[in-house]
Amino acid sequence: MERPYIILHMVTSIDGKVTGDFLDSEKAKEICEDYYRIHREYKADGFICGRITMEGSFTGGKSPELDKFKGVEVKRCDKVAKKADLYAISIDPHGRLGWYDSDISDYDPGYDKAHIVEALTDMVSDEYIAFLDSKNISYVFCGKDKIDASLLLEKLYKLFGIQKLMLEGGGLTDTLFFTKNLIDEISLVMTPIIDGCGDGIDLFAKKSGECVEFTLNKAIPLDSGGLWLNFKK
Repeated sequence: MERPYIILHMVTSIDGKVTGDFLDSEKAKEICEDYYRIHREYKADGFICGRITMEGSFTGGKSPELDKFKGVEVKRCDKVAKKADLYAISIDPHGRLGWYDSDISDYDPGYDKAHIVEALTDMVSDEYIAFLDSKNISYVFCGKDKIDASLLLEKLYKLFGIQKLMLEGGGLTDTLFFTKNLIDEISLVMTPIIDGCGDGIDLFAKKSGECVEFTLNKAIPLDSGGLWLNFKK
Protein backbone atom coordinates (compact mmCIF):
# COMPACT_ATOMS: atom_id res chain seq x y z
CA MET A 1 0.00 0.00 0.00
CA GLU A 2 1.26 3.45 -0.90
CA ARG A 3 0.90 5.62 2.18
CA PRO A 4 2.63 8.42 4.12
CA TYR A 5 5.58 7.75 6.42
CA ILE A 6 4.27 8.06 10.00
CA ILE A 7 6.22 9.56 12.91
CA LEU A 8 4.59 9.25 16.33
CA HIS A 9 5.62 12.48 18.12
CA MET A 10 4.53 12.95 21.73
CA VAL A 11 5.44 14.54 25.08
CA THR A 12 5.43 12.02 27.95
CA SER A 13 6.01 11.77 31.68
CA ILE A 14 8.61 9.31 33.00
CA ASP A 15 5.79 6.80 33.55
CA GLY A 16 4.57 7.06 29.96
CA LYS A 17 1.58 9.37 30.36
CA VAL A 18 0.63 11.77 27.55
CA THR A 19 -2.11 13.61 29.47
CA GLY A 20 -2.32 14.58 33.11
CA ASP A 21 -1.38 17.15 35.70
CA PHE A 22 2.31 16.90 34.81
CA LEU A 23 1.69 18.97 31.67
CA ASP A 24 0.63 21.95 33.81
CA SER A 25 4.03 22.25 35.50
CA GLU A 26 6.42 25.03 34.45
CA LYS A 27 9.10 22.45 33.64
CA ALA A 28 6.77 20.57 31.26
CA LYS A 29 5.71 23.81 29.57
CA GLU A 30 9.37 24.65 28.96
CA ILE A 31 10.05 21.19 27.53
CA CYS A 32 6.99 21.46 25.30
CA GLU A 33 8.77 24.26 23.45
CA ASP A 34 11.39 21.66 22.45
CA TYR A 35 8.55 19.40 21.35
CA TYR A 36 7.21 22.11 19.03
CA ARG A 37 10.71 22.84 17.72
CA ILE A 38 11.33 19.17 16.90
CA HIS A 39 7.90 19.03 15.24
CA ARG A 40 8.93 21.88 12.93
CA GLU A 41 12.33 20.35 12.17
CA TYR A 42 10.72 17.22 10.76
CA LYS A 43 9.21 19.38 7.97
CA ALA A 44 6.32 16.96 7.55
CA ASP A 45 3.40 17.48 5.17
CA GLY A 46 0.98 17.55 8.07
CA PHE A 47 -0.08 16.11 11.41
CA ILE A 48 -2.81 13.76 12.67
CA CYS A 49 -4.72 14.19 15.94
CA GLY A 50 -7.84 12.70 17.47
CA ARG A 51 -10.99 14.67 18.18
CA ILE A 52 -10.23 15.32 21.86
CA THR A 53 -6.73 16.60 21.07
CA MET A 54 -8.10 18.86 18.33
CA GLU A 55 -10.69 20.24 20.75
CA GLY A 56 -8.06 20.98 23.36
CA SER A 57 -5.57 22.53 20.96
CA PHE A 58 -7.59 24.25 18.24
CA THR A 59 -11.40 24.44 18.58
CA GLY A 60 -11.73 25.02 22.32
CA GLY A 61 -14.58 22.52 22.50
CA LYS A 62 -16.78 24.52 20.12
CA SER A 63 -19.75 22.53 18.75
CA PRO A 64 -20.67 22.74 15.07
CA GLU A 65 -23.74 24.85 14.29
CA LEU A 66 -25.91 22.34 12.42
CA ASP A 67 -29.49 23.63 12.77
CA LYS A 68 -29.36 25.69 9.58
CA PHE A 69 -28.34 22.62 7.58
CA LYS A 70 -31.32 20.41 8.47
CA GLY A 71 -32.82 18.85 5.35
CA VAL A 72 -29.89 19.87 3.14
CA GLU A 73 -28.99 17.22 0.55
CA VAL A 74 -25.31 16.30 0.39
CA LYS A 75 -23.07 13.98 -1.59
CA ARG A 76 -21.41 11.32 0.52
CA CYS A 77 -18.07 11.16 -1.22
CA ASP A 78 -14.54 12.27 -0.42
CA LYS A 79 -13.90 15.97 -0.91
CA VAL A 80 -10.60 17.70 -1.67
CA ALA A 81 -11.53 21.32 -0.95
CA LYS A 82 -8.04 22.51 -1.87
CA LYS A 83 -4.41 21.43 -2.03
CA ALA A 84 -2.09 22.89 0.61
CA ASP A 85 1.53 22.92 1.79
CA LEU A 86 0.49 21.71 5.26
CA TYR A 87 -2.45 19.56 6.43
CA ALA A 88 -4.20 18.98 9.76
CA ILE A 89 -5.82 15.53 9.74
CA SER A 90 -8.61 15.22 12.28
CA ILE A 91 -9.86 11.80 13.42
CA ASP A 92 -13.53 12.68 13.98
CA PRO A 93 -15.62 9.53 13.30
CA HIS A 94 -19.04 11.01 14.10
CA GLY A 95 -18.46 14.65 13.13
CA ARG A 96 -18.35 16.62 16.39
CA LEU A 97 -15.69 19.28 15.88
CA GLY A 98 -16.86 22.86 15.46
CA TRP A 99 -14.22 24.36 13.22
CA TYR A 100 -14.00 28.11 12.76
CA ASP A 101 -12.40 28.04 9.32
CA SER A 102 -10.90 25.68 6.75
CA ASP A 103 -7.36 26.21 8.08
CA ILE A 104 -5.77 26.02 11.52
CA SER A 105 -4.94 29.36 13.12
CA ASP A 106 -2.07 29.05 15.59
CA TYR A 107 0.90 31.09 16.82
CA ASP A 108 3.26 28.20 16.01
CA PRO A 109 4.29 28.06 12.32
CA GLY A 110 4.44 24.27 12.59
CA TYR A 111 0.62 24.25 12.81
CA ASP A 112 -0.52 27.62 11.51
CA LYS A 113 -2.37 27.66 8.16
CA ALA A 114 -2.61 23.85 8.03
CA HIS A 115 -5.62 22.93 5.88
CA ILE A 116 -8.10 20.75 7.76
CA VAL A 117 -8.99 17.28 6.50
CA GLU A 118 -11.70 15.51 8.49
CA ALA A 119 -11.49 11.70 8.70
CA LEU A 120 -15.11 10.52 8.97
CA THR A 121 -17.14 7.31 9.12
CA ASP A 122 -20.46 6.57 7.44
CA MET A 123 -22.14 7.38 10.78
CA VAL A 124 -21.64 11.12 10.31
CA SER A 125 -24.80 13.15 9.71
CA ASP A 126 -25.69 14.93 6.47
CA GLU A 127 -25.89 18.15 8.47
CA TYR A 128 -22.25 17.83 9.51
CA ILE A 129 -21.12 17.21 5.93
CA ALA A 130 -23.01 20.35 4.90
CA PHE A 131 -21.30 22.22 7.74
CA LEU A 132 -17.88 21.13 6.44
CA ASP A 133 -18.86 22.15 2.91
CA SER A 134 -19.85 25.60 4.17
CA LYS A 135 -16.37 26.02 5.71
CA ASN A 136 -14.58 24.63 2.62
CA ILE A 137 -13.03 21.87 4.75
CA SER A 138 -11.79 18.69 3.08
CA TYR A 139 -12.98 15.27 4.27
CA VAL A 140 -12.58 11.57 3.56
CA PHE A 141 -14.76 8.59 4.52
CA CYS A 142 -12.75 5.83 6.16
CA GLY A 143 -15.08 3.17 7.53
CA LYS A 144 -18.64 2.23 8.42
CA ASP A 145 -18.61 3.02 12.15
CA LYS A 146 -14.89 3.01 13.01
CA ILE A 147 -11.94 4.68 11.31
CA ASP A 148 -9.89 2.32 9.15
CA ALA A 149 -6.40 3.80 9.60
CA SER A 150 -4.97 1.97 6.58
CA LEU A 151 -7.72 3.26 4.29
CA LEU A 152 -7.25 6.78 5.68
CA LEU A 153 -3.52 6.81 4.93
CA GLU A 154 -4.07 5.43 1.45
CA LYS A 155 -6.53 8.23 0.68
CA LEU A 156 -4.27 10.92 2.15
CA TYR A 157 -1.47 9.74 -0.12
CA LYS A 158 -3.55 9.46 -3.28
CA LEU A 159 -5.85 12.46 -2.90
CA PHE A 160 -3.56 14.99 -1.22
CA GLY A 161 -0.07 13.74 -2.07
CA ILE A 162 0.90 13.54 1.61
CA GLN A 163 4.17 11.65 2.10
CA LYS A 164 5.19 12.37 5.71
CA LEU A 165 2.85 12.83 8.70
CA MET A 166 3.31 13.52 12.41
CA LEU A 167 0.99 11.39 14.56
CA GLU A 168 0.35 13.48 17.69
CA GLY A 169 -2.26 11.77 19.82
CA GLY A 170 -4.12 11.21 21.91
CA GLY A 171 -3.58 7.75 23.25
CA LEU A 172 -6.58 6.20 21.47
CA THR A 173 -5.48 7.65 18.12
CA ASP A 174 -1.92 6.44 18.67
CA THR A 175 -3.30 2.95 19.36
CA LEU A 176 -5.43 3.08 16.19
CA PHE A 177 -2.28 3.30 14.07
CA PHE A 178 -0.10 1.06 16.23
CA THR A 179 -2.49 -1.90 16.05
CA LYS A 180 -2.38 -1.71 12.24
CA ASN A 181 1.46 -1.62 12.25
CA LEU A 182 1.44 1.83 10.63
CA ILE A 183 3.99 3.63 12.84
CA ASP A 184 7.40 3.90 11.17
CA GLU A 185 9.23 6.10 13.68
CA ILE A 186 8.70 7.19 17.29
CA SER A 187 9.78 10.58 18.66
CA LEU A 188 9.30 10.97 22.42
CA VAL A 189 10.07 14.17 24.30
CA MET A 190 10.24 12.93 27.90
CA THR A 191 9.74 15.24 30.87
CA PRO A 192 11.57 14.43 34.15
CA ILE A 193 8.21 14.08 35.89
CA ILE A 194 6.25 11.11 37.23
CA ASP A 195 2.52 11.77 37.00
CA GLY A 196 1.14 10.23 40.17
CA CYS A 197 -1.60 12.83 40.51
CA GLY A 198 -4.46 11.59 38.40
CA ASP A 199 -5.78 9.39 35.62
CA GLY A 200 -3.56 10.46 32.74
CA ILE A 201 -3.76 8.49 29.51
CA ASP A 202 -0.89 6.24 28.42
CA LEU A 203 1.00 6.70 25.15
CA PHE A 204 -1.07 3.79 23.84
CA ALA A 205 -4.44 3.90 25.59
CA LYS A 206 -5.34 0.31 24.73
CA LYS A 207 -3.24 -2.83 24.72
CA SER A 208 -2.51 -4.32 21.30
CA GLY A 209 -1.81 -7.88 22.46
CA GLU A 210 1.66 -8.03 20.93
CA CYS A 211 5.22 -6.82 21.36
CA VAL A 212 6.75 -4.70 18.58
CA GLU A 213 10.48 -3.97 18.55
CA PHE A 214 12.01 -0.66 17.47
CA THR A 215 15.67 0.40 17.31
CA LEU A 216 16.94 3.32 19.38
CA ASN A 217 18.23 5.91 16.92
CA LYS A 218 18.87 8.94 19.15
CA ALA A 219 18.88 9.81 22.85
CA ILE A 220 19.56 13.53 23.24
CA PRO A 221 19.40 15.48 26.53
CA LEU A 222 17.61 18.80 26.05
CA ASP A 223 18.69 22.10 27.59
CA SER A 224 15.16 22.44 28.95
CA GLY A 225 15.73 19.39 31.18
CA GLY A 226 13.91 16.87 29.02
CA LEU A 227 15.15 13.96 26.94
CA TRP A 228 14.46 13.34 23.27
CA LEU A 229 14.23 9.66 22.40
CA ASN A 230 13.99 8.65 18.75
CA PHE A 231 13.23 5.10 17.63
CA LYS A 232 12.95 3.59 14.15
CA LYS A 233 11.35 0.34 13.09
